[in-house]
Amino acid sequence: MTSSVLQGRVLLLNGSSWEPLSIISVPRALNLILAGKAIAVEQSGNYVRTVRDKFPVPSVIALRTYVNVPRRKAHWSRKGVLIRDDYVCIYCGVRPGKIAKGKVISKSDFTIDHILPKSRGGKDTWTNTACACAACNHRKGNRLPNEAGMKLRWEPKTPRTSYLVVAVGSGPDVWKRYIEY
Repeated sequence: MTSSVLQGRVLLLNGSSWEPLSIISVPRALNLILAGKAIAVEQSGNYVRTVRDKFPVPSVIALRTYVNVPRRKAHWSRKGVLIRDDYVCIYCGVRPGKIAKGKVISKSDFTIDHILPKSRGGKDTWTNTACACAACNHRKGNRLPNEAGMKLRWEPKTPRTSYLVVAVGSGPDVWKRYIEY
């Protein structure tokens, strides 16, 4: 049994609704499965070995029963906005790995744009901020999108749980299927 496998993280989903509840440790996830309280939804491809058995390590598990959890307020963060928008520009739709103006776009080329600029009273909120490439952010400047002749490709929304937004960005790609922004 390697310690790196046991130090991994597992996404925990609520029963029946499959709403993300938390990110838990591998030992906790295995205990929930062995106790019959949860089922494995996605496997990580790793295994935990004991003297007699070999257990697949899950990446995503779901509780067998639904647990009523009160809504939690999502706390705004710059990194959270970039992850929520999957590093896609809200104006032109460019994403990391694409070539624009002879240069390959990377995640570091994206910034946060305030739909209503801060100088006009705009706030750091989920619904007023979005991911934008540097070129579009510069083009829009201190104006509203319609004043700059630009359109939003989607409406920025508040994610359901902020701690999961950041964790999903640093977790396995398979987790993204279970997170609603």
